[in-house]
Amino acid sequence: MIYNEEFETLPRPALEALQLKRLKSTIKRVYNQVPFYREGLDKAGIIPEDINSLSDLQKLPFTHKQDMRDSYPYGLFAVPMEEIVRIHASSGTTGKPTVVGYTRKDIEVWSELMARSFVAAGAHKGDIIHNAYGYGLFTGGLGAHYGAERLGASVIPMSGGNTKKQILIMKDFGSTVLTCTPSYSLYLAEAALEEGVDFKSLRLRVGIFGAEPWSESMRKEIESKLNICAIDIYGLSEIMGPGVAIECHEAKNGLHIWEDHFLPEIIDPETGNLVPEGEKGELVITTITKEGIPLVRYRTRDITSITYDPCVCGRTHARIARMSGRSDDMLIIRGVNIFPSQIESVLMKIEKVEPHYLLIVDRKDNLDTLEVQVEVDEQLFSDEVKHLQALAQAIEKEIKDMLGVTCKVRLVEPKTILRSEGKAKRVIDKRGEH
Repeated sequence: MIYNEEFETLPRPALEALQLKRLKSTIKRVYNQVPFYREGLDKAGIIPEDINSLSDLQKLPFTHKQDMRDSYPYGLFAVPMEEIVRIHASSGTTGKPTVVGYTRKDIEVWSELMARSFVAAGAHKGDIIHNAYGYGLFTGGLGAHYGAERLGASVIPMSGGNTKKQILIMKDFGSTVLTCTPSYSLYLAEAALEEGVDFKSLRLRVGIFGAEPWSESMRKEIESKLNICAIDIYGLSEIMGPGVAIECHEAKNGLHIWEDHFLPEIIDPETGNLVPEGEKGELVITTITKEGIPLVRYRTRDITSITYDPCVCGRTHARIARMSGRSDDMLIIRGVNIFPSQIESVLMKIEKVEPHYLLIVDRKDNLDTLEVQVEVDEQLFSDEVKHLQALAQAIEKEIKDMLGVTCKVRLVEPKTILRSEGKAKRVIDKRGEH
């Protein structure tokens, strides 16, 4: 089953003709309506009329996350605020979020692409979709919610947390599709065992998981413990939110990126040049239908590869491989984007804390954990234990309040953390060891 047969199965020549038409329109619009893009194109000596083929896209400058921060909050919007019906945001290194705005048409497109994604994953109108992605400024919850409603399925807006109630609701309400982070799905499985609930007794049959990296071995574990078909979904708030790309349940071999709305490129992150099809590089996306905040050649920093080979499901849109890492130092912890520099900015505001810290990321009980080790000065370290405990708790609260992530702070004595002559090693990520 395919949700939008006309567009999802467009022959490649027709799809590329549509892409070019929409790309030309987008470049004209951003040139006329967004000073940032006009200045960038002028500096590169390009006018919109120079874009006459899809390969001309490579003449255009990249857009970076920092450009969004520098334009905070609404500097990259291409329409007046009275046309913006929804605002979402994601975290940034400075503590200021990157802000995205949606027109009514943007919300409609997003809803349709999420409906497409649900169907690609094996969901249908008769499903009861248990949505455990977070609602709020994070795009996950509402993105999945509107897509489920567009599909015509029943949606349960659970949001995250409250695990025992999640299990009760899945059992009593007959949930058939689960949407959440992959790590939370395993946590649900363990919590269900403690509650005496066997997932095999539930009606769940499909899980759609994203917002954090996960491996093929983790997929097998999820499918075994939850007795479902586990599907990988990809998105990022800057581009739209969830539903930019998704695996089809027929193949589970790469994520179809909806090319009638997004132009993907894979580049060498060092040189910025395109890499050959099938080779790994950084995913760059140009939005070609977004009204609120169109982005041209946005560097996602996600590492993947792309194939245009036909898929057994009949969809003609290219497939990108499961994300294998990032070309920057961003961490994704329980679906929250965290940069070491964000933690640093919190630590450096606290007296008697030294500028030496280490972030240790691990996975315990199938959930990501973050430990922040930070040096304190000699005088403070020799202080009473209760004072050190109070400081550690205060730092934990500050990080939670500022960044929305729970961590364990461990205060260590001076010169405990290894020094480096080159780039300091700020992060030890142990998640791949399990």
